[in-house]
Amino acid sequence: MATTYERYLKLNIDGSRVGLERSESESNYFCTPKGAKVIGWAGVDGIHYCFVRGFGEMVFAVSPMNTQGNYVHPVARDFMDFLGLLLACGDAAALEQVYCWDQAQFDAFLQHNPLTGEQQAVLDAIREKMLLAPREQPFAYIKELQAEFDYSRLKYTEDYYEWVPVEPKIPEWKVYFDGNFWGHHGRERAGKEISLDRQFVWDDEVWHIPAIYTCSKGLVVDFCIQVPAESIRSFMDKWNLSIENNGSDFTDEQRMQIDAENPLAININPKVVLNGTVLSGSHGCGLSWNPCFPEGNGLEAKSVTQHYGLDPAYGWAIWRSAVPWTKKRKPQITTLSVTLVQEPVAMSGPHFHVPAPGEPIKFTHPTTGAQHTLTVQEYERKEMSREHFGSQNQEFPMHYTVMSYTLSPDLSDGAFTVTDCLRSDQPRQKRTNPNEPQASGSICVAIIGGSDGSTAIIFGGSGQGKLHVACSALHFEPVDDVEWRMVKKDAKMLRWS
Repeated sequence: MATTYERYLKLNIDGSRVGLERSESESNYFCTPKGAKVIGWAGVDGIHYCFVRGFGEMVFAVSPMNTQGNYVHPVARDFMDFLGLLLACGDAAALEQVYCWDQAQFDAFLQHNPLTGEQQAVLDAIREKMLLAPREQPFAYIKELQAEFDYSRLKYTEDYYEWVPVEPKIPEWKVYFDGNFWGHHGRERAGKEISLDRQFVWDDEVWHIPAIYTCSKGLVVDFCIQVPAESIRSFMDKWNLSIENNGSDFTDEQRMQIDAENPLAININPKVVLNGTVLSGSHGCGLSWNPCFPEGNGLEAKSVTQHYGLDPAYGWAIWRSAVPWTKKRKPQITTLSVTLVQEPVAMSGPHFHVPAPGEPIKFTHPTTGAQHTLTVQEYERKEMSREHFGSQNQEFPMHYTVMSYTLSPDLSDGAFTVTDCLRSDQPRQKRTNPNEPQASGSICVAIIGGSDGSTAIIFGGSGQGKLHVACSALHFEPVDDVEWRMVKKDAKMLRWS
């Protein structure tokens, strides 16, 4: 009995109009899998479609111009499904690019590339002569196929490995209390995995706790936040982020906003109640999976997503928290609850200048809407002592400004601070010849506020409330007018049992 592909060939349909051009050439590219039988060409960038020996009639798209690791993707479980997907999308180009798109991008491609009369005629011939209907939900179909496919089963010729280094194998999954996603130290045994597969929603975010691990020193918990790919794409487009552009040219204020908006950022402080006893985390680590740039994900992120079966079409923010036992002996777990406290996220606020001590500065808290008044108590320019600096070959900036202030009504410690809008000057090499150009160093100034600006110090109460002190950035020359920036920090809490 003839296969679907053989029946299609007998129709002599010109598939070039829909990205499936036939060719008598047997030429392959470096990334064409071993055992491939080419069934059509896109006619651009060497893109072709093929069967691969050992995979039946599964159809693969081969794209030599793609980035490393994305040369080959399955697009249909068999040739009948492939034709159904072609009827649904109108052109094989849509099927080939699904691996790097989200649903919105896929829909936009179809909308912006309507069928021509010639394409419609080819699709009508396929539908009528093959007695097929368009495949429903083509994007979801291909994403599911690619998510469940084991790419390690594909083999390539020696030419491929001359172009592409052999990808390191994902190591055996083991979790250690004194380790992280990248390894561990010491001779402790790996923890025992207890599968939980718990899921909850926190502030419109879908959280997973796939497993916990009981180790000799304590408990290890993995938290995974599911992030829609469109949220990541929107964030990256807004800030023009890419593998090439990592944001090194952004200002401190822009970086603060980026950190606050990053959908893949996670920084939590879990409190565990085990058998009625409260345990606090001692350390933790995090990583993320970004579906918009699969080639940029490290081996550790691939290991986590594969071990827990996380859908790679989504982004994932993953946090591992280690919680030590209160006693030396490992307890038997009977009850377990977790309170999640997100570490405060810094958000930039209004800028202001200080004309003179006693000057009140009114502002509205962006979260609560409450009116506050910042009153400057003292304002003084100072110079650090050279005794703080040990290097004999470098000059360090030593001029800074100190401001003390009160808040009315006051804000809790850590919820509000004031920083300098400028960074500290970098240390520079001392000149032996006054006519030679000045060379700046790359050592960060870690005194007062570091290279990022200022710091805040809180003293005991006074008749006017707590006295807060902020120090500006360090400069080689005194600064007459410092521009200050208010920074608020917010956190949220969730209890899970």
